Amino acid sequence: MSEEHYDFVVIGGGSGGYSAARTAREVCDRVAIIDSAEELGGLCILRGCMPSKTLIYSAEVLHLAREGNRFGLDIPEAAVNMRSLRERKRRMVAEFRDYRVGQLESDKFTLFRDKASFIGENRLRLASSGREITADRFVIATGSIPQVPPVKGLAEAEAWTSDDVLELDFLPDSVIVLGGGVVACELSQYLRRLGSRIVQIQRSPRILKEISHESAAVIEEAFRAEGIELYTGTKLQTVSRTPDGYEVAFTHRDKPVTAKAAHLFNALGRRPAVDGLSLDAAGVETESSGQIRVNAHQQTSNPRVYAAGDVCGPYEIVHLAIMQGEVAGRHATGRDADPVNYDTRTSVVFTDPQVAEAGIPLTEAKERGMDLAVADYPFDDHGKSIVMEARRGFVRAWADKTTGRLVGAACVGKDGGELIHAMAVAVALGATPAALLKTHWYHPTLSEIWSYPLEDLAEDLGQ
Repeated sequence: MSEEHYDFVVIGGGSGGYSAARTAREVCDRVAIIDSAEELGGLCILRGCMPSKTLIYSAEVLHLAREGNRFGLDIPEAAVNMRSLRERKRRMVAEFRDYRVGQLESDKFTLFRDKASFIGENRLRLASSGREITADRFVIATGSIPQVPPVKGLAEAEAWTSDDVLELDFLPDSVIVLGGGVVACELSQYLRRLGSRIVQIQRSPRILKEISHESAAVIEEAFRAEGIELYTGTKLQTVSRTPDGYEVAFTHRDKPVTAKAAHLFNALGRRPAVDGLSLDAAGVETESSGQIRVNAHQQTSNPRVYAAGDVCGPYEIVHLAIMQGEVAGRHATGRDADPVNYDTRTSVVFTDPQVAEAGIPLTEAKERGMDLAVADYPFDDHGKSIVMEARRGFVRAWADKTTGRLVGAACVGKDGGELIHAMAVAVALGATPAALLKTHWYHPTLSEIWSYPLEDLAEDLGQ
């Protein structure tokens, strides 16, 4: 049986894994990447960020065309061509995929298209060839997969996952969406805007439970206004197939409800993709959530093994996976590596309105005992958003009264994912509201809306 030794081995060729491999290759000659997926590229490129945002933007264009009369436009007909929509998405994904494949297949790395499992603290076995690989350091970056919670009938129902929704070449007549997280919300609105009847069932009291109650309320209002049949605060009972599709029985406000639709979409979250890795053999411990336990430098309980991305969390965000991969790659090769600073993180939900946050969330900042100044301003009183018929939502910013610095911000509104970066830069640099007010906030722009809460904060802080 053949055996090979490498300086650095990465399991998983997605964004986090490639980032780790590239970083290690700066100082190591023998770097290997092991990826067992049928198609190279990783979740973000193939089945996550890029395909979903491509489709969501098309649905937004369609929605605006259908709302043309609000803008003084007469657009007699606007309809989706599902096959053309899918082909456009595939073309876009292919551009990103081909570039990533070129990177993975370059002569900088040794690429194994195989499934790896640990057979020791520093030893792997490849399933197809039986080849054994040893290394000085490893990074696990295998991502995540959809989970199937223990709801009666769900495992047998053969429900769609997000992979299936992103590959549709026909317009579903009706879909029951289970879940109220980011994926569920983004794709529920996408399907509704294309023309499907949508019943969305969320177990928690509100959708998007990781964001503020006020932010979630804006999205719930928008969903219901667009015709999504949204139920929150439910308890799922059973899922069953019928001659016409699916039935989901649940309780809502202590009353039994049965939802019926032609299709069922399971968007009840994802779990770390660690099946078959034999983490125990390597002495790699996991959290109760199934995520791999890591320290601030992405190092696991086995000091030879690191992890990055969805497989370890704490957030399933691609730019954080890349940053974690870089930290792992540097630390594992004996170089200085500042841990990822989650206090300056950004996040975006691509619903319409979009939801975006930067810095320490307001509730978390309060839990830490920070003495805060908080100010907000609504989009329905802002010039540019009014002329764009984008009145839903608000911006909010909060600063530490002790230091006078901005520590967080949130935007629920038109293009919030773009607008949040003005505050993301400010938080990262430790800017004060008074310093930010020196910026020329151009009128009329959406970005100008930040100047209003900043003025209130500066006054409150005595700046």
